[in-house]
Amino acid sequence: MEEGRRGSSSTPQSRKIMVIADPTRESAAALQYALSHAVLEQDELILVHVENSGGSWKNAFSSFLRLPSSISSSSSGSSPASNGTTTASNAAATALASELGQGDGNFLEQMKRICEIAQPKVRVHTECIAMEGVKATAILLHGDKLGVDVIIIGQRRTISSSLLGTRRPGGSLRGSKGVDTAEYLIENSKCTCVGVTKKGQNGGYVLNTKTHKNFWLLA
Repeated sequence: MEEGRRGSSSTPQSRKIMVIADPTRESAAALQYALSHAVLEQDELILVHVENSGGSWKNAFSSFLRLPSSISSSSSGSSPASNGTTTASNAAATALASELGQGDGNFLEQMKRICEIAQPKVRVHTECIAMEGVKATAILLHGDKLGVDVIIIGQRRTISSSLLGTRRPGGSLRGSKGVDTAEYLIENSKCTCVGVTKKGQNGGYVLNTKTHKNFWLLA
């Protein structure tokens, strides 16, 4: 899928790609997709965590986040993440991913280290923002502030969200308890937002954007 690509193919421009980072399996899937299919070496990767009263995150990634044996290009034709060092980088990133949840380290910093190993030429930094009101609103406002080109968020697909979707653009979130953050971002973000659901360890991804629904992408 094409994620907000700008400029000609001969002179690709740097993009700001924001991945919503949480200590969850869904967030791990979003990061894995971003590293293997969305991010190019000239891009800037921003891991954003919306601070909330979260629970235990240990082992949230260790049994789930495994980078592919080779960082492949996406179906949109993006270039590989690296050349001769790809295999070694992926092996190191996979080894580090298996250590997530071992100890009391900051999960954002551990996610950043995985990014730096898997995509050593990509600029990576992390940010924590306070949630004032609704999470989706905080993400949209911060994305506008940073001027991001793509938002990638892990998505937990349920029967209700698949059938009912979400509020349309302009809909109010005030007083709503059932709004899915990923669905709302997909419909209301000014830039491209990709919702990512991973189908098992090697089952590929189901992607959702405003214009593409339930797009199946092999891992």
